[in-house]
Amino acid sequence: MAAVLALTPADTGRKRPRAIEYSNFYSVRLAIHRYASYATLPLFVAEYALGRSLYNTPPDSVSGSVRSAHGAVAVGIAGLFGINTVTGGWNLWDARKDPAGRTRRYVHAALMLVSDAGFVATGALAPSRRAELAGTIDPNRRSLHRTVAIASMSTALAGYLMMLIWKH
Repeated sequence: MAAVLALTPADTGRKRPRAIEYSNFYSVRLAIHRYASYATLPLFVAEYALGRSLYNTPPDSVSGSVRSAHGAVAVGIAGLFGINTVTGGWNLWDARKDPAGRTRRYVHAALMLVSDAGFVATGALAPSRRAELAGTIDPNRRSLHRTVAIASMSTALAGYLMMLIWKH
């Protein structure tokens, strides 16, 4: 047995894993990202309900408070996604050398970036108040705004749930 051990080169074992070092600020950003994410579902539910109310009511009979609330919640979603894009992107960059959970992180990031783009498009497609008052709202544009908003929320929700369910 001793002769067999002597003939085996010392370096045939597995390579030692490289240590990945994260800063303290990584943990702070992760906590901000995680806690801000908890606002996603309530904001989406509120925005969907307000948007559905606006969509199903003729433009001339919609109350200003519903329209204002829809806009305020949209600004809340934009702020939430702004914060989470910055904190998530920064942490994604810091974790780029860590192989543990890499696929999960990249799939999540891709879904969220697609959602970000969809929310920008949703805002750009929103009918203007001036067009509503003039009665020149294109029904196809309203429908497209709604479709892109729901698709963006669905994509974001998939990325959100993925992180909750798909653990290491």
